Amino acid sequence: MTEFNNVDPADIARFTAMASRWWDPAGEMAPLHHINPARTQYIDKVCGGLAGQKVIDVGCGGGLLSEALARRGAEVTGIDLAEASIAVAREHAGASGLAIDYQCVATEAMAQRAPKSFDVVCCLEMLEHVPDPEAIIKACAELLRPGGLAVFSTLNRSPRAFALAIVAAEHVLGLIPKGTHQFAQFIRPSELSRAVMASGLQLVEMKGLHYNPILKNARLNNDLAVNYFLVARKP
Repeated sequence: MTEFNNVDPADIARFTAMASRWWDPAGEMAPLHHINPARTQYIDKVCGGLAGQKVIDVGCGGGLLSEALARRGAEVTGIDLAEASIAVAREHAGASGLAIDYQCVATEAMAQRAPKSFDVVCCLEMLEHVPDPEAIIKACAELLRPGGLAVFSTLNRSPRAFALAIVAAEHVLGLIPKGTHQFAQFIRPSELSRAVMASGLQLVEMKGLHYNPILKNARLNNDLAVNYFLVARKP
């Protein structure tokens, strides 16, 4: 099997260093804890219910989304290239009594190993962290069975995203560690749409995600200027 290296070593090092604190709701991952209910509810809605669905969480980290999906009845596989994060995810799922299949494997390798195997592919807050997001999108499409849904989320390369996700979140409010995001790697909705369609998927809808750091919650809207979702279906 081909060896894949679509990864930023600095990001892997950063997430490895934070791995033990994935499940600390007051730690560096606090914003992910805050937005997780809204994004889980959205995925459940667009999929018409997660119960019984075979789902893969691409870039699962310590398992926040994977566990939320499993609690809604999905059969979940979580993959990530940070071994320390996978170890934390396995330990937490075991302690929570959840049967989640966590694997430390590249998305492209997983697509070769298990093509057309999943009803739903989730790839959230991950595309802006890899050198070649188009390769990840293509692999996600390959993982889907015909009729399956892919749910992507990322950050728009817009002035407002720079102001909120980098200046405010990293430097002013200290919500996430400095250097977490690189503005040049943010992806415009038009760019993501083109890459998704080039992979053979059909666009279903796009939604914005508004995060309120004061109330510590998030809601879906139609504003794609900062965080946004794109849902696509495999014909």
